[in-house]
Amino acid sequence: MTDQAPLLIAILRGLTPAEAPAIGETLLDAGITRFEVPLNSPQPFDSIRLLADRFGDVAEIGAGTVVDPVDVPRVADAGGRLVVAPNTDPEIIAGALELGMTPYPGVATATDVFAALRAGARHLKIFPADGLGVPVMRAWSAVVPEHAAFLPVGGITTDTIATWIRAGAAGAGIGSFLYTPGRDPGEVGQIAVDLVRSASGAHQREGRSL
Repeated sequence: MTDQAPLLIAILRGLTPAEAPAIGETLLDAGITRFEVPLNSPQPFDSIRLLADRFGDVAEIGAGTVVDPVDVPRVADAGGRLVVAPNTDPEIIAGALELGMTPYPGVATATDVFAALRAGARHLKIFPADGLGVPVMRAWSAVVPEHAAFLPVGGITTDTIATWIRAGAAGAGIGSFLYTPGRDPGEVGQIAVDLVRSASGAHQREGRSL
């Protein structure tokens, strides 16, 4: 495990442009600095642009559920810097890297893992994490380069995130546990604070145990 703090991505599926500023501010206040707006949200590029314009100097904004390579430059045009996908598509990875963005391809098999790494990805989204489980990540971790960073997505809560971090995950993506459309920003903020505390505590305990 590195000395870097856990990398947490807020998955804002269903976010509307009207909600974006308040949700972005409350997440930043809680210590989460990476926001993903899935492209099956309402007007996703508008939300990405709003978040990037307002918070882009202190947060990394991007898109999720990027499954078509033509959307990669659209994310960049909106000010996005993250390209998150549920699958491994070398064309999407290459497009993101070419535009100076960070790809987060989804991996569910060892074949996915090495295809993503070969394409140039360094951050690997374990999806669905609750179906694959920590033992799968541990097995992959034993055979990948040190620079590979695993981030579980799916079923991440304040309870489960600590288990993944202690097992060596670089962070996690958190979806409906953290945000659902219409959820009060204050509630989102409190959940975010709890997630950051749980992840940071697990990271610090693991660091002391090395």
